Amino acid sequence: METVYDWVTVAIFAGLIVLFLQRSSGEGEPQDSIWQYLGASIGCAVANWLGNNAVKNGAASGTPDYVEHIAAVVVLGATVAYIWLYLKPFKRA
Repeated sequence: METVYDWVTVAIFAGLIVLFLQRSSGEGEPQDSIWQYLGASIGCAVANWLGNNAVKNGAASGTPDYVEHIAAVVVLGATVAYIWLYLKPFKRA
C-alpha cells in the first residue's frame, strides 16, 4: 500500500465486498449475481496496475507518465460508473 491508487482501489474493493455480503445474506432471492462483481473487481485491478506502473515509470525516468495516469483515472471512473449503474449500491428496497 504505497500509492494513492492502492488505497483507492482497495477501498472500492472493500465496498464491493461489503455490498456483496450484505445482499447475499438477505432474505429471499439474491438481487444480483456474483458475476456482476467480477467486472468491478477487474476494473479495480486494472486501474491499480496502470496507476502503480505510471508511478514506477515516473520515478525511474524522472518525468511523470501522464498517459498511464490518465488511463488509470479513466478506468477507475468507469469502474465506479459500472458499480453505480449496474450494482446500484444505494438502491432503496
